[in-house]
Amino acid sequence: MAALDDSGPRSASCGVDPRGDPILRARLAPPRRPATFLRRERLLRHLSRALGTPLTMVNGPAGAGKTLLVAEWAADLREPVAWLTADDSDRSPGIFWAYLLEALRSAGVPVPVEVGTPAEASRVDRGMLARLAAALGGRDTPVVLVLDEFDRVTAPDVADQLQFLLHHAGPGLRLVLVTRTEPLLPLHRYRASGEMTEIRDAELAFTAEEAAALLRTHGLCLAPSAVRALVERTRGWAAGLRLCALAARRSADPDTYLKRFEAGRSTVADFLLAEVLDRQPPATQELLLNISVLERFCPDLVNAVTLRTDAEPILAALHRENAFVQHLDHSWYCLHPLFAEILRAHLRERAPGLEPELRRRAARWLRGSGALPEALAQGAEAGDWQFTARAVVDDLAIGQLFTGLRSDDLSDLFARMSPEARGAPADLVRAARELARCDLDHGLVHLRHAEEDLARDASGPAAALLSCALLEALAARLTGSPGRAEHAAETARRLRPDVPAHLLDEHPELTALLLTHLGSVRLWAGRFDDARAALSAVAGHPGGAATALPRLDCLGHLALIDYLDGRPGRAEHKARAAADEAERYGLPQRSGSGIGRLVLAAVLVDRDELDRAQALLDEATASRALPEDPVTEAGRAITRGRLLLAKGDARAALKAADPAIAAAVASPWAEDHTALVASAAHLAQGRPETAAEILSGAARHRTACAVEVARARLAAGRHGEALDLIDSLPADDRPGPAVTVRATLVRAQALHQAGDETAARRLVAQALRDARRERLRRPFLEAGPWLRPLLDAPALRGLTGGWLTGAPSPRPAPPPLVEELSGRERDVLRRLAQTMSAQEIAADLCVSVNTVKTHLKSAYRKLAVGRRGDAVRRARELGLL
Repeated sequence: MAALDDSGPRSASCGVDPRGDPILRARLAPPRRPATFLRRERLLRHLSRALGTPLTMVNGPAGAGKTLLVAEWAADLREPVAWLTADDSDRSPGIFWAYLLEALRSAGVPVPVEVGTPAEASRVDRGMLARLAAALGGRDTPVVLVLDEFDRVTAPDVADQLQFLLHHAGPGLRLVLVTRTEPLLPLHRYRASGEMTEIRDAELAFTAEEAAALLRTHGLCLAPSAVRALVERTRGWAAGLRLCALAARRSADPDTYLKRFEAGRSTVADFLLAEVLDRQPPATQELLLNISVLERFCPDLVNAVTLRTDAEPILAALHRENAFVQHLDHSWYCLHPLFAEILRAHLRERAPGLEPELRRRAARWLRGSGALPEALAQGAEAGDWQFTARAVVDDLAIGQLFTGLRSDDLSDLFARMSPEARGAPADLVRAARELARCDLDHGLVHLRHAEEDLARDASGPAAALLSCALLEALAARLTGSPGRAEHAAETARRLRPDVPAHLLDEHPELTALLLTHLGSVRLWAGRFDDARAALSAVAGHPGGAATALPRLDCLGHLALIDYLDGRPGRAEHKARAAADEAERYGLPQRSGSGIGRLVLAAVLVDRDELDRAQALLDEATASRALPEDPVTEAGRAITRGRLLLAKGDARAALKAADPAIAAAVASPWAEDHTALVASAAHLAQGRPETAAEILSGAARHRTACAVEVARARLAAGRHGEALDLIDSLPADDRPGPAVTVRATLVRAQALHQAGDETAARRLVAQALRDARRERLRRPFLEAGPWLRPLLDAPALRGLTGGWLTGAPSPRPAPPPLVEELSGRERDVLRRLAQTMSAQEIAADLCVSVNTVKTHLKSAYRKLAVGRRGDAVRRARELGLL
């Protein structure tokens, strides 16, 4: 602060206030900063604007670091700083102004004798204020007047008088208010005219970097993740961080203490109870204790929980007072999480047994208001499992246990369900939870119990019966039972008119899941057209996040149908659309059946991109659930077998082609395609007769099988039989290029062996043209050495260059980064490369999902990409991963 200014006449201090009590000098000095005080440059830079505006307000809750921040800033000023810490006695205007004048004198500010001093505690002469304003207004350098704890000054007269002084003193006065509440000054005018500097609680909160520095001043060095967790728990609250650090320093293991400290039994609790709770009237204290069980609340919810009617003005007042009640939006609020934790501990001590009842009231109100997730959480915390399970079933929300977006949360919530919870709703939830984890044995037991309970009630709720139908369809999918699936679908069709339409509209995931399971079972049964009808109804429906996982799954199944039909281009398009769906909605890595990734791997095998195929197969294997449904198991076995064949490991391919798939009925395509892999493996090992024998039954109605038998006949030197087979391919089977290219090459090889080189060359050219569009390399690599001279001929070279033979065109060097990635953006990218979802990354880094999305947007911009996959690929090209 500046040196004292002794020039000019001034009124002598009498050392007493208007009541005759001595002036308390401690109120006129800023507090000393402790040795562990952390200087925060970003806030000091903001405060430096205060010299350019008449009014500055530093507004935050108790312990936010307001006073020490302003004291640190004031100590650096050249201008005189008058400091006054307000007191409850300042509600009397005369007392307040007597202290303010004494603060000016203590700062060396000349106060002319003619200004005078208040003679009465209850009033102040307007002329005294005018003379003081004139004296301050005539100064060359402004006086900085800091009024600390200004929230204690509640007299409207004092606020009016202070506004008069501030207005008429002009540039000679800079007023800094340090307060927990909004002062009774016309702040809107100062804000509108740009004449106000303002720092509020959000800016006062410590960042993770500042918190780490603060902990170091206390001799504590924590891992960044531990610091971030502490900041998240305290929301960067200065006093909370300092008190935690002091307590941790006394602990034998500070790291463990800070992770596990019980907020309800700590110095933090003592501080908040004394500074916030005890300051409130008894009725408000009771309200705060009761609403501590709520994650967020509005006046109507608070009234329902507390059985009162006056919540709205109380909540608004608590927010204005910065009593750790934070405004969210509209009429919704929340408690500071640490304060809520402490209040809950206090509630349990003060009113044992009340918490479950408060939560039951909250659960009922929330469910009635349509906030089902919060209602379920409150019902579970109350231990009211009958209510919680019934709410899921009656509100038709059981499909959310499968949809990937909230499935883990719901599964974890119901993992705590008491075994004493009985009845159809509880058993349906148990069945859903077990089937979601593909635990057939336990899931079917619970489903049978639920169906028995519902059968005893002829007028059972339609929502419960429809939930049963969904679980039956899933059980049919997992067991490969087409009849069971069709029966479940028909049951659901009959029940739909009895279910309230608004529930069906609110929960489109139930219908989407049911059709997905039905389509999967139809696919298993080989009814491709019927499967497409069910799957396309979901994949082609423009749904939102609720149906994202069923759409992903349906697109994967449709991709598999295209692949089995020999159309890898179409299959790839749908499989990539499935991946985009997962990326768009941030679905967890383990969401869905993973069929889309398996299909992409199979397509890459046909294109001889074996390393990429292996990576995708490994990724799909790492994220799979055990056991899987039969379609996924068969798809995995076929893809693995084809990849092993392409790598030259026929023995391992033969083993992969013999999966033990448990299913109620056999799948014709699964049998055919595993037989194709086995036949190719035998052929690669020099056993053409065995290769042909394996496919003898299927060759009559499956073109792919007939082509593979013809290959075996050629390997045995029987080109005539091979030509006969190709000439008599099944007329009703019209496969795509992955099959027809192979058929054309077999015909060409047979004619080559028969000596018709011209026809062979013409057919190879046709095969090249058909394969080039799909980049099908494997059929040519599998054809054998006879093909190489033909491919090298000048007439065909133009059809092979750039994709089948010769080095591919070199990829251009990646453009430079727009801007360097930050450390946190690299952290997010590394986890992105592990195919973690936004939710998984947020949990791993101890940040919010919105923070992760912000880092992703910034990283995309710097990498000049627009999608996750492109970001990872670009980062690898640049050596960032």
